[in-house]
Amino acid sequence: MDANLYSLFESRFPKDRGAPLLILEEGRRVSYAEAEATSARYAAFLTGLGLVPGDRVAVQTEKSAEALLLYLACLRAGFVYLPLNTAYQEGEVGYFLGNAQPRAVISQPRSLGSTQALCAQHDIRNLFVLDEDGGGSFTAAARSAPETFKTVERKPDDLAAILYTSGTTGRSKGAMISHRNLASNADVLHRYWGFGPTDVLVHMLPLFHVHGLFVACHCVLMNGTAMRFHSKFDAARALADFKESTVFMGVPTFYTRLLAEGGLDRDACSNMRLFISGSAPLLAETHAEFERRTGQRILERYGMTETGMLTSNPLEGERRAGTVGFPLPGTEVRVVDDTGHGCKPGDIGHIQVRGPNVLSGYWRLPEKNKEEFTADGYFKTGDVGTFSKDGYLSIVGRSKDLIITGGYNVYPKEVELALDELPGVQESAVVGVPHPDFGEAVTAVVVAKPGAKPVESELIGALKQRLANFKVPKRVHVVDELPRNTMGKVQKNVLRDRYSGE
Repeated sequence: MDANLYSLFESRFPKDRGAPLLILEEGRRVSYAEAEATSARYAAFLTGLGLVPGDRVAVQTEKSAEALLLYLACLRAGFVYLPLNTAYQEGEVGYFLGNAQPRAVISQPRSLGSTQALCAQHDIRNLFVLDEDGGGSFTAAARSAPETFKTVERKPDDLAAILYTSGTTGRSKGAMISHRNLASNADVLHRYWGFGPTDVLVHMLPLFHVHGLFVACHCVLMNGTAMRFHSKFDAARALADFKESTVFMGVPTFYTRLLAEGGLDRDACSNMRLFISGSAPLLAETHAEFERRTGQRILERYGMTETGMLTSNPLEGERRAGTVGFPLPGTEVRVVDDTGHGCKPGDIGHIQVRGPNVLSGYWRLPEKNKEEFTADGYFKTGDVGTFSKDGYLSIVGRSKDLIITGGYNVYPKEVELALDELPGVQESAVVGVPHPDFGEAVTAVVVAKPGAKPVESELIGALKQRLANFKVPKRVHVVDELPRNTMGKVQKNVLRDRYSGE
């Protein structure tokens, strides 16, 4: 039986292929028929270059209709899709290309020069450009390819995507995501969140992220309906869309910015049936204020790059602020102590998960995979949480010091390594502190080398040349020494407390 995720989507497409899949900002509509034909052309073109099922295709492009159809093309042809954040810099992209060894790279125009050099370095011969308007050398080259393509059969455990997620050592790991992983999660979310024939999604999330590419797009493709497809978040546009839409997915930052709009009220949201938040913790006061203004209670859920969505507050029933709800159907979630024994309700422990949505492991890291899974097959999320007596899960921390800012993951060690290489910096520590807009703000504390006087603005400027912008600290504090415990370990909890009011 064919387990290709595209085949599942195709089975859910509307009978009338002229129905819209995408409603774009400029008014253009992309029908399901056009999506089928264009994804076929892209799949045929890439196959014609000599790519075979299992080959990786790296994509670092701005959001566009064509970018989404390229993803569908990779599924159809059996390629492994490798989405890269558009903010990644040359050094970061170079690591991904060297590790994943893609056969083709689709680049954003502004990165073409550095990407050309990287492709030459790694002997990648197929490099194309795709711009934010859907133009560029890729679409031009694929224009004459045939508009029919027989979807390649895939087995459930064949890879559909590799998504890189940073590690505490600073080395990124490629999460291997199979067709089964994505199909199982798409099916569960589509049913659990009650998608139906009249639903229209407002899509303002990026496409290189699990939230925007897999959660949002997959729910729509499983439903065979439309989404209003925007290049980026815009609060005023979102309010206008709510009048003719039913579902909205966003990160907490979206909701704080919506609350700053005077027009956000019950009337503006009267046609909407569901607001979903994820990728970072939603402040309880944001939850309460949104309900007071709109009469709508935000549904918060929890997931990871490696697992897709794991838990969700209920569609029907209490959506409890400060929690991420219950384990989704088919997903097992447990909280254990340091010895691996289950915690009682109310006790804080390590969150572990198991299910068809959970990755098989990390790309080319067999020893790491042994560490990341328990003997009975549970994946160690690295998150710390607790279950209430009535089964609601709350995330209370991250054992790996992960910072989530504006919905993006930042691991302190990666930023610290970059800081420590800068002139005048002796050592550094990076923490996340509460921020009303981004959830957490990346904050750095550095100790200067003897005789040196590092300047905050210069350090931030230097980091912007080395790291994606969302990883760059919003503040850098220069101190005489870092607080340490008796074992010499930096006390990051002290730093968080010290700078939490910044």
